[in-house]
Amino acid sequence: MAELSFYGAAGTVTGSRHLLDINGTRLLVDCGLFQGSKQNRKRNWEPFPVEPAAIDRLLLTHAHIDHTGYIPRLCRDGFYGPIHCTYPTADLCEVLLPDSAYLQEEDARWANKKGHTKHKPALPLYTAADAEKALESFKPVFYGQNLFVEDGLRVKFKDAGHLLGSSFIDIKVAKGPKARKILFSGDVGKPGRPILRDPVQVYDVDYLVLESTYGDRLHDDVSPRDELARVINESVERGGLLVVPSFAVGRTQTLLYAIRELEEQGDVPTLPIYVDSPMAIDATTIFEKRLTDLNLRTRIEKLRGKQILRPDKVKFCRTKVQSIAINNEMGPAIIISSSGMAVGGRILHHLARCLPDQRNTIMLVGYQVPGTRGRSLLDGQSHVKIHGRQIPVMAQVENINGYSGHADYREILAWLMGFNRPPKKTFIVHGDEEASAAMAQHIRERFDWDVEIPEYGETFALDL
Repeated sequence: MAELSFYGAAGTVTGSRHLLDINGTRLLVDCGLFQGSKQNRKRNWEPFPVEPAAIDRLLLTHAHIDHTGYIPRLCRDGFYGPIHCTYPTADLCEVLLPDSAYLQEEDARWANKKGHTKHKPALPLYTAADAEKALESFKPVFYGQNLFVEDGLRVKFKDAGHLLGSSFIDIKVAKGPKARKILFSGDVGKPGRPILRDPVQVYDVDYLVLESTYGDRLHDDVSPRDELARVINESVERGGLLVVPSFAVGRTQTLLYAIRELEEQGDVPTLPIYVDSPMAIDATTIFEKRLTDLNLRTRIEKLRGKQILRPDKVKFCRTKVQSIAINNEMGPAIIISSSGMAVGGRILHHLARCLPDQRNTIMLVGYQVPGTRGRSLLDGQSHVKIHGRQIPVMAQVENINGYSGHADYREILAWLMGFNRPPKKTFIVHGDEEASAAMAQHIRERFDWDVEIPEYGETFALDL
């Protein structure tokens, strides 16, 4: 008897939490925070639908907070089992989870200071101590390593190509002389990206849990490399600063690699580059340490002595003093700082300074959720609110989509074409309602597979 329950990333992109119960052994796949709308975020404060102590193991597809950010709370509420993931995922979680805890504590402090709370006092969802305690339960494994949960129940992590350490989670259940397999896709990576390997092909899948973030969208056919070169060169011609709101983990490292390559090939001038994000600095160190998990081209470049993530004039700004000193830079230069949608962090100070000057350029390099400052810039609004002030948008705003870490629906369909047989059922998750519906329809039309879009809290019986 096996049951699969969906307690997150169902009807929404975030909060990935899937519970697989196989003959009483409970495996939770991902344990993410809900993000975005207030309705979604309120779910983070609801008791977990299953008693945390009753969960045997936690399996993580990758380190992003919408897949891992609830872990400290789950552990604080009674989960005591091991947490399995790849080694790079464990490394990145050592950076991301304490940072998430810091933000939780800051939000509580701010609410108490301003009185914006019904609770007296407001408390964080979890603390830095909770995050550090949770990290003690991580038991990482290598790609392809057999992890035997018990007799007849095997887990294996396979490279998903989305983020350093990202994985498809392959769970096989022995059933007499035969076996059944369920595969959790996590986030499927975009093929052909710098640094990371392409998603591996999988076979003999009986049940598939598939993401649909880009289920209704395609990436631009324009080369992101050429677009990046154009934006940098036009910024230099204007004599201003190029400011890049960028996700600290994954996107920043991809940009550093791409800019270094453009400089070496003479397609852009060598410029001062400021990486103004302690988390991005820590993540860059992890990328450089985990060479075995990078693609072959990147490893060959490293063997040739290249500093693959360090353009010639890059400066890593960890301290507040170093960050403030960037204000002395008038350009041409590049400033890369988090967050990727300009919702908080040091990037806001750079935007407040640079947006009113038409010589400057703001480059967006990922999907911008409605309601964020990044989306306001993308939509061409004349002003954005930063630190309580309305800042006029006079700078040039550019958008490059090609560096997304997600496969679009055509790339996912191409990956599915490699399956040697149809799954008995495919569950579509991790997308908004329109994207999930579109992904389901693409699969039905192309393959005529049995596809289900689960609702939050819905449970399905599986023949495992």
